[in-house]
Amino acid sequence: MTEFAKETLPISLEEEMRRSYLDYAMSVIVGRALPDARDGLKPVHRRVLYSMHEANNVWNRPYVKCARVVGDVLGRFHPHGDLATYEALVRMAQDFSMRYPLIDGQGNFGSVDGDPAAAYRYTECRLERISGEILGEIDKQTVDMAPNYDGKEMEPTVLPTRLPNLLVNGSGGIAVGMATNIPPHNLNEVVDACLHLLHNPESTVEDLMEIVPAPDFPTAGIIYGIQGVREGYRTGRGRVVMRAKCHFEDIDKGQRQAIVVDELPYQVNKKTLQERMAELVHEKKLEGISHIQDESDKSGMRLVIELKRGEVPEVVLNNLYKQTQLQDTFGINMVALVDGQPRLCNLKDLLEVFLQHRREVVTRRTIFDLRKARDRGHVLEGLAVALANIDEFIRIIRESPTPPVAKTELMARTWDSHLVREMLTRTREDGTEVRADDYRPEALPREFGLQQDGLYRLSDTQAQEILQMRLQRLTGLEQDKIVAEYKEVMAQIEDLLDILARPARVTAIIGDELAALKAEFGQTAEGVRRSTIEPNAQDLATEDLITPTDMVVTLSHTGYIKSQPLNEYRAQKRGGRGKQATTTKEDDWIDQIFIANTHDYILCFSNRGRLYWLKVWEAPSGSRGSRGRPIVNMFPLEEGEKITVVLPLTGEMRAFPADRYVFMATAGGTVKKTALNEFSNPRKAGIIAVGLDEGDYLIGAALTDGKHDVMLFSDGGKAVRFDENDVRHMGRQARGVRGMNLEEGQRVIAMLVAEAEASEAESAPGARNSVLTATENGYGKRTHISEYTRHGRGTKGMIAIQQSERNGKVVAATLVNADDEIMLITDKGVLVRTRVAEIREMGRATQGVTLIALDDGARLSGLQRIVENDANDAPADGEDGNADNAGSGDTPQPSPTTE
Repeated sequence: MTEFAKETLPISLEEEMRRSYLDYAMSVIVGRALPDARDGLKPVHRRVLYSMHEANNVWNRPYVKCARVVGDVLGRFHPHGDLATYEALVRMAQDFSMRYPLIDGQGNFGSVDGDPAAAYRYTECRLERISGEILGEIDKQTVDMAPNYDGKEMEPTVLPTRLPNLLVNGSGGIAVGMATNIPPHNLNEVVDACLHLLHNPESTVEDLMEIVPAPDFPTAGIIYGIQGVREGYRTGRGRVVMRAKCHFEDIDKGQRQAIVVDELPYQVNKKTLQERMAELVHEKKLEGISHIQDESDKSGMRLVIELKRGEVPEVVLNNLYKQTQLQDTFGINMVALVDGQPRLCNLKDLLEVFLQHRREVVTRRTIFDLRKARDRGHVLEGLAVALANIDEFIRIIRESPTPPVAKTELMARTWDSHLVREMLTRTREDGTEVRADDYRPEALPREFGLQQDGLYRLSDTQAQEILQMRLQRLTGLEQDKIVAEYKEVMAQIEDLLDILARPARVTAIIGDELAALKAEFGQTAEGVRRSTIEPNAQDLATEDLITPTDMVVTLSHTGYIKSQPLNEYRAQKRGGRGKQATTTKEDDWIDQIFIANTHDYILCFSNRGRLYWLKVWEAPSGSRGSRGRPIVNMFPLEEGEKITVVLPLTGEMRAFPADRYVFMATAGGTVKKTALNEFSNPRKAGIIAVGLDEGDYLIGAALTDGKHDVMLFSDGGKAVRFDENDVRHMGRQARGVRGMNLEEGQRVIAMLVAEAEASEAESAPGARNSVLTATENGYGKRTHISEYTRHGRGTKGMIAIQQSERNGKVVAATLVNADDEIMLITDKGVLVRTRVAEIREMGRATQGVTLIALDDGARLSGLQRIVENDANDAPADGEDGNADNAGSGDTPQPSPTTE
């Protein structure tokens, strides 16, 4: 058996795996996946562009087959798959992938629908004009060249780009253990940022973000919010929220509307997006869409989403943003190769690396031009010497038997030339003297050129050029041309030396070239910013996805809340039986019912003086036969805390106007009035609505507008009525002022809000113009509200019902009219429902009549007006059941009819 190894070396498997894997990882990172921060290109893209440049396949030449380009790249520089190389070429030609395409493609190069490009045997390409700014100076030794894979040719390690390509066109790639994702930007903005940083090196990232506010995607769209963008520019990692640009159109003669998508977020596949929309509609996850049609053509994108009749397009669009790629996120991860190593860069880092590359390119270009100018100047010096001694030169040439002998004879002697001596020994305008060595070619030996004695010795190159000079150049005009060119080259050498000696000149050249780049490519239609920036973006809340709908909200006596659409209650003719709003248990009934929009607020006050917010759409929906959900389960209540008052904010009240107030009263007789706008910032944990003393609790709250009277009733049978303006409005944390002066052991048991003008409002038909009071022993009475005269707050009040041993303590008071019904509740759980009309109206100082017959030891614990009776008569056909005053705290609420 043939031996394949002369020796075997034992090594650690762990060490070998670590070293081999790291070698592989760095090979992938550097050789394939990550772009160079200087030219913004990966090796395959660089090789494609360089190969096309070498083949003179430029923007003003005819197209060539992509197969020829791919074959040339594979054969000379990139020994990998032809498909991967062609895909790289295709991407550089796609105007929906690259902000400024680098290749001009002819044929099918794919589409935004995800269609693949045609095979490379069918397509043609050439370099775009802007690619000349990336490759233009490569022939002047401006970049390092390295051997290709087989060592037969040289390829550039980086391109001498004038274009800040990495930021302008972006890049993306996945390496081993790291990835990069850099968004494209607007050329004008990036160039302006480069110029600013070039002239102000101490600029911060914040300064640069004022110039480059956000990416600029080739597919346009809307950049929704810049907070994540700024974070990405600051740290190298962030997120760009992108939205499609849409508008609404009327269809079916204005009876329906359609959402038309004009621009998509970057890298979103339109066909996949359309299929996803259809899938969500089929699964009932997207409501309100009747048809989706793609009407895109050569004039632009047009994806039409037709809506059903009555749908609100803004709500449907918000749902589309939430559930589809109409809103998408681009994750910024600005990792690039800096000095051959992967590095996470911020915005300033990338600009600095580019400018440093430009400084190196300009310097190397200047050195190359200086070398060429010195070589040319050296030849022209020899010609100038020959012209100054033309007769002697002709004589030597004629007498020499062969050209080598003539050349040797010319080089053996020294010559005098006034022009050359003057050019190499003069004094400049600034007073400095010219150094002859500055104009010598680098490799020219010291024995040639201008000598210390002022004479000139010709070099081999000069002598050869003189021997090959045509006789026609001896004419006077041609001699003048030689002299003029010599002086011009000497001036050029002097200028190039000045560039190398002064960094400020290099800075000025870089600035001028960037300005020229902007003038040529930034002032066209391609240079205009495409992506619109929406700086003040907000995350989509669930509320944005809720269609505004009028709802009937019911709250039972035991705290069950429920909502249902108002359109379930059709209008009936007068005398109809109506529809039942909800089902309740035997010992429960509807305590409050009101109509509100899904986007309206419900203010919920607890007995501990805290306020909690609830949106109508958050109230559990249910059928007319369901009970709902306990309202206490919807808030983070403490032990012993319960919701006692619910106030809906509908219509204009939803905006929390400052001229409306929340009036509150506690069991200790304290009252407080706070402007409604003090409660306009909802918090999940609730806020303090009124500060309470120990042992005190909130017994009532109502919405007022400054034109009401407030009535407080104590369990001692007293009542006080005063103008609400007697209480100044105060902040949330305040404890309030004295509303009623209570005797020891007494408590306020009710707060009622009445119209200030008794003459009109309290006497109007249907108004609740009576106060019903009830005592713990089952007695009570109805008294007209006009008998409660207005007095100042803080008094002990007037008699509301005569308190005696027979009556006991007052337990309840409420405003009623003769058509109302009330529910009487005992502490033994007995409920009695009775009509208010059956209770006789009596004066304030009377003891009242029997309301309920109590068993031995039983007590009346309270009474409640049943609000279902508000709507015994359903609206007649054609009448509107939703009154404008729905939701005010002091007026009856329009309600659905009940059985």
